[in-house]
Amino acid sequence: MALGKDYATQECSIARALEIVGERWTLLVMRDALYGVRRYNDFLVHLGIPRAVLAARLQTLTAEGLLEKRRYQQSPPRDEYVPTERGIALWPVLRSLGLWGREHFGRKPLRLFRHADCGTELGPYGECPACGTTVPVPDVLMEPGPGADPDPADPVSRALLRPKRLLAPLEPDPV
Repeated sequence: MALGKDYATQECSIARALEIVGERWTLLVMRDALYGVRRYNDFLVHLGIPRAVLAARLQTLTAEGLLEKRRYQQSPPRDEYVPTERGIALWPVLRSLGLWGREHFGRKPLRLFRHADCGTELGPYGECPACGTTVPVPDVLMEPGPGADPDPADPVSRALLRPKRLLAPLEPDPV
């Protein structure tokens, strides 16, 4: 019997979510979008994803309202992809998945996430232990962790070595 391509028979909110974010690469595209990656070529270079797959993932994420396509250049036409509120709501899932991966696969953190207001490293649920609040995504400061490659090959990875707030557009250095 062939494996189905959807979860139509599942009465479950996890199955419904997986219909949108469960394809390979999708969560990494959303991770990068939250990190500030906006442009097609920057996603392509940073993820090493096939062009057709990236185009399909961006189309799906836009159609489902997780990303918004915005024109940033008219001639030639160029668009960027910006997380919507629906897309930003994936942050706790991505954070938890990253922590789970680090705990169970024993890697040093590539990135640290801090409360921009006070500099305290966030707890596992995105909370600031010092302030006692859940930190809104735009107030999360991301900086390189001890596991980060200090000399990455691609310009997006190099730009991610600079501390920055989540959602702020990433500005890779020209090649």
